[in-house]
Amino acid sequence: MKIDILYDSDCRVLAFAAEELERYLRRMCLNKEDDLIFSFNVDEEEQNRNDTFFICTGSSGGEISGNSERAVLLGVYHYLYRLGCRFLGPNSEVIPVFIGELPKLRERKVASLRHRGVCIEGSSSRKNVCAFIDWLPKVGYNSFFLQFTVPYTFLARWYHHENNPYVEAEPYDMADAVRDMKLFEQEIEKRGLLLHKVGHGWTGAALGYETVSWDGVTTPLTEEKRNLLALRAGKREWYWGSPANTNLCYHNEQAIDAFANVVVEYVRVNPQVHYLHVWLADACNNVCECESCQKTTPSDQYVNLLNEIDKRLTAEHLDTKIVFLLYQELLWPPMKEKLRNTERFVLMFAPITRTFEKSYLVDTELPEIPVYKRNQITLPINLEENQTFLCGWQKQFTGDSFVYDYPLGRAHYGDFGYVHISRIISEDIKKLHRLGLNGYISCQELRVMHPNGLPNYVMGKTLFDETLSFDALVEEYYSAAYGEDWKRVREYLEGISNLCSCDYVNAKGPRVNIEVSDNMRKIHEWCKEWRPRLHRKTGRHWEVLVHHNQHIQLLSKALELFAKGDKEGASQIWGEMRKYVCLAESQFQAELDVYRMINITRDYTGIPQPNAL
Repeated sequence: MKIDILYDSDCRVLAFAAEELERYLRRMCLNKEDDLIFSFNVDEEEQNRNDTFFICTGSSGGEISGNSERAVLLGVYHYLYRLGCRFLGPNSEVIPVFIGELPKLRERKVASLRHRGVCIEGSSSRKNVCAFIDWLPKVGYNSFFLQFTVPYTFLARWYHHENNPYVEAEPYDMADAVRDMKLFEQEIEKRGLLLHKVGHGWTGAALGYETVSWDGVTTPLTEEKRNLLALRAGKREWYWGSPANTNLCYHNEQAIDAFANVVVEYVRVNPQVHYLHVWLADACNNVCECESCQKTTPSDQYVNLLNEIDKRLTAEHLDTKIVFLLYQELLWPPMKEKLRNTERFVLMFAPITRTFEKSYLVDTELPEIPVYKRNQITLPINLEENQTFLCGWQKQFTGDSFVYDYPLGRAHYGDFGYVHISRIISEDIKKLHRLGLNGYISCQELRVMHPNGLPNYVMGKTLFDETLSFDALVEEYYSAAYGEDWKRVREYLEGISNLCSCDYVNAKGPRVNIEVSDNMRKIHEWCKEWRPRLHRKTGRHWEVLVHHNQHIQLLSKALELFAKGDKEGASQIWGEMRKYVCLAESQFQAELDVYRMINITRDYTGIPQPNAL
């Protein structure tokens, strides 16, 4: 079988799309003898700013076109999906052998939302990151976010094997991270994905500190630099010892100048970045208390800083989009200042402390914005108050926007079955337009396939097409992963999810909770009951279920005891769970982020840690 694919040879993303189409067709059409001819075309006059593609194919090939090269690649993967391919997660796919003639298809698809992406968190190897980037467009995502100027900390955690004392640390330094970052950016560019970068670290960079993590620093501050820090409790010093967590005195013209300078210089030397995130410190209740700063609000100072950055970028004819953040103190909208150049900026709403027990609310009466109290704020858990802050900002800013949410950064560790959190993701996405938002970036771990990859699958598919039924996607995913037994697996995992509490595991609510304790006991018994049935099947998805089953038996037992008030017993069982997942990490490295799972169940639940492994 000969496959010809016609496209503009100068278009790198189209070249990659052609490679992908041919590679998959040759795997699928093993017995096909007829030649195939396809053509790729980019319609730059397509007015819709959202990704749009058109497929017109038949038995001998056809045309796939889009409003960008990336859209053509998305069209290729959708065409393969229509032929029966299922891209279940990074390095997890089901590719059928196609019998007979290729079908006649005529489809035009427009992405429901403009922003559809994932931000790196947790602990990952370079292989994990590359595999995740490769998978993103296969289910409709179009963006990837590399945090900090260099995503060193997320890679170093893996190579240094933090939280796993059974594995010896490997060498990994900044030079390795810079090399890997260049590789990631090449992979992103090859697929035409939108590159988001930085976010955290600007406050340290403004003072000359290379800030690529939340770690503390030992280099002493000069008096000149110390005077640029926020005054807190009568002192100007690093907050928790960390530049990334420390605010500046945003009344100080030198601080504003230094901050704006490092942002503009970064844009100047990094033209490949589509969306540059400019955030302040990653901690709350640590803003400046000097007399001048107290005359205004952190958000007014933030907007003033952003306007200064825009003015300097405009003077240099640099058109990079700047993403600004509604987060912590910055949830409170400014009182006086407004962003002058709406086209430059993109609003990002980050409700990091929200509950995931239920989905966003729409068509509901919202409370008043609470009075801002400097360095005495309490971050909102309930959805009404979170959305009140968003509405307050939207009254002042009418430009592009998206939500930056955390279902797979923390909350999923409280939903052992992944069905509940997947449903919340689906419901949240379907409400974004009514919330005045045009997309979703998920701040999350990349190794999120334990027990399976349903949450990210639902997320990508629904972000591209918000009309998709959640139950239909569950059937699609489970039947591809588990075959004819998919309904039984859904019963098993849904039974677990129905008894879980995302909030409890994420430090919300009282620690002694008899209802949670009883539900954890039921989960433990449910897992024991199902374990023999899981052993009867073979294949990677079933191996993961068996490992997950034992992990959850131990974790649910620890939480049962802890929620009942038995701290010592909980600590002992939690230690057994930690040892179990650490020793098996090499076998299930792609599915479970052991570093992050231990971090959450250690630091958020409150279970006392055993003295030794």
